[in-house]
Formats: sequence, C-alpha cells, structure tokens
Amino acid sequence: MSAAKDTRLQGRIAVITGASSGLGKATAIKFANSGARIVCADLKSSGVEEELIKLHGKEAATFIPCDVTQESQIEALVSKAADWGGRVDIMCNYAGIAAETSYNMQARCDSMETKDFDLTMAINCRGVWLSCKYALKQMLKQEARSENARGERTRGWIVNAASMLGTVGTANAPAYVTSKHAVVGMTKQMAIDYAKDRIHVNALCPGFVDTPMISFFTQDVDTKAGLAAAHPWNSLGRPEDVADAALFLCSDEAAWITGHSLIIDGAYTCQ
Repeated sequence: MSAAKDTRLQGRIAVITGASSGLGKATAIKFANSGARIVCADLKSSGVEEELIKLHGKEAATFIPCDVTQESQIEALVSKAADWGGRVDIMCNYAGIAAETSYNMQARCDSMETKDFDLTMAINCRGVWLSCKYALKQMLKQEARSENARGERTRGWIVNAASMLGTVGTANAPAYVTSKHAVVGMTKQMAIDYAKDRIHVNALCPGFVDTPMISFFTQDVDTKAGLAAAHPWNSLGRPEDVADAALFLCSDEAAWITGHSLIIDGAYTCQ
C-alpha cells in the first residue's frame, strides 16, 4: 500500500528566501511535496524551481531574484509573489551568512572587520526584519484561510531562520551570534503584535547542519567528525530535519504555536 499524500499545505503560497541551497532548498522541496506553491528567492537560481515544476506541474514554483540587503528588492519580491499566487500565506526567511568562517573561525570582537559585522547584520537581522515587514503588510490585506481544528481562520505563517546560537553563545562568532539572538527576539515581539491578526511568527534554531554554510568544517573528515560529536546525538543535522520542523510550524497542527523558537540540535544546547 502506497503512503498517503501529504496535503497539509495544499494550495498555500510560500515564499522562501535563500531557496537555492541548504535549508531553503530542502524546505522548498518539502513544502511543494505537501501541496504548497513555491516562490524561490535568492541572489541566483540553482534550478530548484525547475525541479519542482517537473515534479508538480508548471504552476508549482517560480524564481524571483532578491538581495535581502536591499529593501526595494524585498518589497518587490512580496508584491510579485502575491501577483503570481494571488496571496502570500507563508514567508520563510532563510537567507543568511556566517562571515566568521572567512577568519578561520578565530574572530573575536577586537579582530573582526566592522564591515563584516555590518554585512552579517544586514543579511541575518535587517533582511529578516524587512522580509517580515513586507510579508506582514501583504498578509494583513488578504482574507484569512479556512477554519482549522480550533475553529480559527489563519491569515499567515512566518518562519525565521535563527540558530541554536540565537539561544546560547559560542566563541569566535560575534556577528553571527548577535544576529541570531536578534532574530529570536524579533520573532517573539512580532508574535505578540500579530497574534490578534491570526498571523503565526516562529523561528527555527538548528544546530550544525550539513550544508554549504559549514563546508569550511565538513571538508575535513576529522573536523566533521568532531563537530558531529559535539552534539550528544553524535551526528550533524540534515537540511531535511529543519524542513520537517518548518512544515510543522506552517501547518494547522501548530495552530496554537506562535512566538516560539524551535531548537533542532541533537541536544547540543542541553549540555
């Protein structure tokens, strides 16, 4: 007997920044497999939208270029997404960087270039805030979706990519840790402001996930093994682990969850 098709996001329009690789790509695929139509946004296309179109049909996905350091491009992204899909139900803000890797992870505050701190904050913090701003403007204009099991009609779902390092500190990552703590804070604040509008705002806080962002570590076998061992689960995360969590937070199963930062880290932060 074949498994039942997942239709938890059937017909919803999801915008995903950072969709060309890593967590964004995995989430785009997961959401499309659950019935959503996907707007893939990134600096350049990696062909994810073409893969989704082949699997789910020509209306399944589209690509819109976007540099999240540019407010006008984020505003245009949300506007074009709404024109394409008729509305924006889900906004996943995954675009991010870890500038400290360029310092061989030895960047303390006194040795880090100010321009690298500013760039990290521009992408990881300001870019998330602006993406939320324009997604919220769009969601407030549109009719709420049909009633869930709680008898409530939801107007939208926002998921911000934070990090387990948005809940704890670590050495030699002053910009990254600062930016991710900011994302956790803004998620809580926005959840309060928009609860009355029935817009969910949550965050994901992954541990070290095997993506291009940490390739500096994973290209060396011993370093990769040591990083995995730092997690009590003794493995790195997979992009799909984070995508599964995002799917849950954007489904009606999470109808009473907002303002939450979901830690997905193999017990790293329990130590």
